[in-house]
Amino acid sequence: MMSATEIAGFVLALVMVVCSIRELHWSWPLAIISSLLYFFVFKDSLLYGEAGLQLVFAALAFWGWWQWLRKGDDAQPALSIQRLSTRGWWLVVIASAVLWPALALLLQHFTDSDVAWWDALPTALSLVGQALLGRKYIENWLIWLVVNTISVALFAYKGLWLTCVLYVLFTLMSVWGWRAWRHSLPKQAT
Repeated sequence: MMSATEIAGFVLALVMVVCSIRELHWSWPLAIISSLLYFFVFKDSLLYGEAGLQLVFAALAFWGWWQWLRKGDDAQPALSIQRLSTRGWWLVVIASAVLWPALALLLQHFTDSDVAWWDALPTALSLVGQALLGRKYIENWLIWLVVNTISVALFAYKGLWLTCVLYVLFTLMSVWGWRAWRHSLPKQAT
């Protein structure tokens, strides 16, 4: 059964991702509100990793907002879309490999979660994806593609059908975001 909280979070989250794709800083306050709404949706569904992640997302959204609003010496945005280096990819892999089991064990031992490992995987990857988005690394969209695909199955298992639809849309929007940001890369190089 869909709640008003889930419906409001759904709408705000969709608008937030569209704003992120278009590099509009308004994505960040929308992220704060939708994350707080989804905290309650996931908590009530015993998805504690996802619930906790929403609180982290809300906090990180303040950081992302600040990152995107900063101006350089030339009064232009301090951040532009960029690519991860090989070292950056290694950091992504290591962070993901450490976060997933750490979060899974935390959920397994300190909550009544019935899907600790499956809850922890998209949670861990989401933390990495959010950090990449905040710094405007184009690869954030690839991380979100993986997160969203896994999340569709997780939310279907939990019967969160509207949220499942949201994450199917997020999966498609991840591809859209990747293409839009990739198209912006050459413009910034000239």
